[in-house]
Amino acid sequence: MKTTIYMVRHAKAPYIFGQEQTRGLSEEGLAAARKVADILAEVEVDYIISSNYRRAVQTVQNLAERKGLPVIEFDQLRERAIIGLEYEAEWEDLLKAIEKSFADPDFALEGGESTREAQQRAIPVIEELLNDHRGQNIVVGTHGNIMTIIMNYYNKEFGFDFWRSISMPDIYKLTFTGNRLESVERVWEVI
Repeated sequence: MKTTIYMVRHAKAPYIFGQEQTRGLSEEGLAAARKVADILAEVEVDYIISSNYRRAVQTVQNLAERKGLPVIEFDQLRERAIIGLEYEAEWEDLLKAIEKSFADPDFALEGGESTREAQQRAIPVIEELLNDHRGQNIVVGTHGNIMTIIMNYYNKEFGFDFWRSISMPDIYKLTFTGNRLESVERVWEVI
C-alpha cells in the first residue's frame, strides 16, 4: 500500500535575527502560499502537519482551509539550527557548515544541531505518519534544511547539492511503500 507525503518547503519570509520561530511570510510569500494551495487543490489530502514555525504553517494554511482540515504542528519538524541562536555568522561560513554536515552527519557548529541529531528528532514523526496514515496523502509544511535531512535519511542522494537547488516555496511528492521511499517527484511550478 502506497503512502504519499507532500513536503512543502515554506514560502519567502523576511529574515529577522532572533525571530526564527515567529517570523511570518512576506507579501510575496503569502501569494506563493496561495499558489501552493492551487497546485495541490486536486490532490485528495487526508492529513496536514507542519513545523510549528509560523512561516511553515502559513505556507500550508490556505490548503488546509480549502480542504477543511486542521494544521497539526510538530516542534520536532522545526528547522535545523546551523549555529546557536545567540550567534550571527556570515552566509558563506554557514554554507560551508551545511555542506560539511551532509558529508559528516555528526558535525555541528557550536550551539547548532548535526544532521544526525536533526534526523533523530524528525524521523520518528515521519515514521509515525507512515505507520498511522498508511495509504493516505499527507502534506507536511517544512523548511529547506530539515526537509533535505529527512529525505537524506531515506535516500543519501539528497544532500547539500539538492538543498542548494530547491526553491522557496517548493513541493516534493514522496511515495512510500510501507516505510521505504520508492520515488520522489518535484511538484512545484515556478512562479
